[in-house]
Amino acid sequence: MRTVPGRVRRLPSRPRHTDSALPATSLLQLIWLASPALPVGGFSYSEGLETAVERAGVATESIATQWLTDQLHLTLARAELAVLAKAVPAWRRGDLPHLQALNDWVLQTRETSEQRLQTEQMGRSLLEWLRNHPDSQPEQIVACAQWHATYPVVYALAASQTQASLRDCLLAYAFGWAENMMQAALKSVPLGQSSGQRILAQLADKIPAAVAHAMSLMDSERQAFSPMLAILSSQHETQYSRLFRS
Repeated sequence: MRTVPGRVRRLPSRPRHTDSALPATSLLQLIWLASPALPVGGFSYSEGLETAVERAGVATESIATQWLTDQLHLTLARAELAVLAKAVPAWRRGDLPHLQALNDWVLQTRETSEQRLQTEQMGRSLLEWLRNHPDSQPEQIVACAQWHATYPVVYALAASQTQASLRDCLLAYAFGWAENMMQAALKSVPLGQSSGQRILAQLADKIPAAVAHAMSLMDSERQAFSPMLAILSSQHETQYSRLFRS
């Protein structure tokens, strides 16, 4: 390429890297909370998927993807994520009565014993993890223990201790759920790792819309109505061969 004498040749400009508005410590905390390595036992639950494989024809990658996508929009967005959307700001402003009401709602709307045991067990485990967290306040821990706090409410407590936006808190929760469910699909369908990554990519693409919907719901608009999932969860209690606790 020829250059014109006396004219300086300029290189194409490159985009500058800018610091995220979210402090690194808060970002890392959200990643930690979303990690399958968090010791709360999420890996031991399939949330009805194991029975769906046996009785509802979830036998391929595409069907498993559609099943989990429906579950994301019909159950997670309308219930757990909607609770989280109210619980995070409630923890930040110290509104314990509202938090207890949210926790009671979760307990009262679990449609089977397995579903209730899951949210209680994961809530207890996350609460134990929080006891060793330097930012945790004893009165919050005591309140959770008294309520038999559920997983979404305790997760909201952990997320509220970061500087993350409400949307980011919900995105982290949903992605953690998606990764656990993808792993459950790998084991129960079964599927290979490449299939699992494709399922996770599909779920990740749908998560922002599910989060936006959850954030738009009022307390009176939350719902927990998934009869097929409740039936499968009940059947799972007596399933002949099981890998998961739900």
